[in-house]
Amino acid sequence: MLHQRTRLLGSIFGLATAGALLAGCGGAPQPTAPPAEQPSSPGQTQAASPKQTSGTYEPYRPGATAITYDPAQVPPGSSASITSERTDGRTRVTVEVRGLQPNREYGAHVHTKPCGPTGEDAGPHFQERADPVKPSVDPAYANPQNEVWLDFHTDAQGNGTATAEGNWSFDTRQDAKSFVVHATHTHTEPGQAGTAGARLACLDAQF
Repeated sequence: MLHQRTRLLGSIFGLATAGALLAGCGGAPQPTAPPAEQPSSPGQTQAASPKQTSGTYEPYRPGATAITYDPAQVPPGSSASITSERTDGRTRVTVEVRGLQPNREYGAHVHTKPCGPTGEDAGPHFQERADPVKPSVDPAYANPQNEVWLDFHTDAQGNGTATAEGNWSFDTRQDAKSFVVHATHTHTEPGQAGTAGARLACLDAQF
């Protein structure tokens, strides 16, 4: 009888001890929830990835994407690279050319159609607000804010660069397809605004 009472007291003591240990440790560990993602600030704006196109000029052939129409002024083997990037509602277009005629001024613009066998195949200049009169030579429409003018002057090695920045919305349009190099600087006077002489070369480009 005494032996049974001793065993019973021992069991009760063991259970009480285990309970105390569990209470002291706070019970079984609880899983930890992953930290919540922090929302972006309302004023934070994501910049779109830049679009870049490069090409080496050659005489026209089917499938060519960089074409020279005047090999003396834009020699075969010369090249152009054009980059378009949009940030905070503004678009910046930068062009770099290599191997053209040295120490020379060229006109250059974004055009509406892809390159073709002749310079005229590239169509008119891209215009954010289209002039209802064609060809567009009215300074109200043919200007560097409404069009993309990229005139440049080459150095002694025939290299040059130009940058234009504006509100052009290429991402919602389908009428900016090429970069055209012209024979002269771009004119601004009424009746001549936007003109820049012969079309010397054309590069199919993404904007």
